[in-house]
Amino acid sequence: MSQSLTGLHVVSFESRLKSETAALIDKHGGRVIIAPALKEVPLQEIPEAKPFAEALCSQQVDILVLMTGVGTTLLINAAIAQRPKADVVLELGRSALVCRGPKPSAALKPFGLRPTILVPEPNTWRDIVDSLDAERPVRGKRVYIQEYGTRNEDLIGALRDRGATVTSLKLYNWSLPDDTAPLKAAILKMVRGQAQIALFTAGRQVDHLLLVAQEIGLAPAVRRALINEMVVASIGPMTTEALEKQGIKPDIVPGHPKLGHLVLAVARRGRITLAEKLERTAQQSGALSSAFRR
Repeated sequence: MSQSLTGLHVVSFESRLKSETAALIDKHGGRVIIAPALKEVPLQEIPEAKPFAEALCSQQVDILVLMTGVGTTLLINAAIAQRPKADVVLELGRSALVCRGPKPSAALKPFGLRPTILVPEPNTWRDIVDSLDAERPVRGKRVYIQEYGTRNEDLIGALRDRGATVTSLKLYNWSLPDDTAPLKAAILKMVRGQAQIALFTAGRQVDHLLLVAQEIGLAPAVRRALINEMVVASIGPMTTEALEKQGIKPDIVPGHPKLGHLVLAVARRGRITLAEKLERTAQQSGALSSAFRR
């Protein structure tokens, strides 16, 4: 099993966990192509920090939805910069804290806080809504959402449809890496058939990959490679949704949206999935050629 990726080149677009990703791929015999597609940029001045702290300490935050561990820590520290820590922690404890998975839950622990609702896997916005419907209906409630780079319009819309007053808190942006040379080099390998597997761990990676490919005139070729020639692996539903919005259907999605599970699924199924995909593409190409000859 540990040699199941031997000879296969795997493109990883991960930034923050690039070393861990490379080690996991190497463990299974694969050759990793590191191509970071994201840079996490915390906002130096969080415009929403002061009004959030005031609303919190005025007991006007009924439900706080925490989407990421990094964002949870940033938000609480930003509020503490506006109001005494004891007051912020006390009022957070009075609010319903909804954590999208284990990372924001873990980020609460240093402040002595625990989640009111721990959203189950795969932690999509739909799972958040379902959890709230079951445990804490939002009609008439003031709901704040700690966002993760972009507003989740689907989540906001679903909560407003249920009668909630929703406020979105933007704490950081996703930007391209300062150095896009590794990403451009990976794009060239992808379109030349020198990479067999693409590993996506965040939806924004998809957008940035195609953006940089567009800049160097290779966006159509990258799409063709992902659709017809490479195994596309997605870490979970939110990333899968981003891929499908671009017309790219993932071939492998693990049962749990975690990095280790993703790489293990690729190690187990990557080689046979690649063979099946290439055969299917060849058959489609042959059928098309036959149609033209008629």
